[in-house]
This record gives sequence, structure tokens and C-alpha cells, in this order.
Amino acid sequence: MNDFDAARALDALGNVKRLAIYRLLVRAGDGGLAVGDVQRALGFPASTLSHHLAWLGRAGLVAQERHGREIRCRADYAVMHALVGYLTDSCCVGVRPAADDAATDLAGVPA
Repeated sequence: MNDFDAARALDALGNVKRLAIYRLLVRAGDGGLAVGDVQRALGFPASTLSHHLAWLGRAGLVAQERHGREIRCRADYAVMHALVGYLTDSCCVGVRPAADDAATDLAGVPA
């Protein structure tokens, strides 16, 4: 993954609603979910969901496929793994986290 593709993917995931959509699709597995199921699970209006799915699609993180009258969305795991690899490729070489840092809780960190 190059810098441009990584920045585009991180930009797409930098929105709370898009991150929620992406995490839902990652948990759904290879079969993905129908757009209507995503909408029901997250409670987003159809136009909002469509907008955010388009962002995720342009970033390569989500693929959409038509099956008859249904549109199914799925996370592209290859792109996800490439992004994680890009982020960790040169990270912390030779550095081991302290035991206290192993499970960082970000709940109190302002957005």
C-alpha cells in the first residue's frame, strides 16, 4: 500500500459513522450484509448510509455487489490487511510495550 492509498483509507475511517459501518461489515464476514440490514443495524437514514458507503468504496475498504434486487456490502479484507501492514511495517522496531501499555483504554480520550 502506498502513502496515498493509506491516507485515503484512514480519511474514510476517520468518521464515526463510516467507522461503525466498516466495523459492522468486518464482523459480518465474507458474505457481508445487505444494505437494508446495515441500515437496520445502525439506524442511519438511507441517504446518509449511501453517502458513507460511497466514501468507504472509493477508499477500497468496502465492495458492493448486486444480487437480484439486493445490494450486498462486504469489507475488503485484503485492503484492511494492507492498511494494517502499512501502519505497522516500520513501527516500534526493537521496542516492546510495557506491561501497563498492553491494553490501552481510549474511552476517556476526547475525539
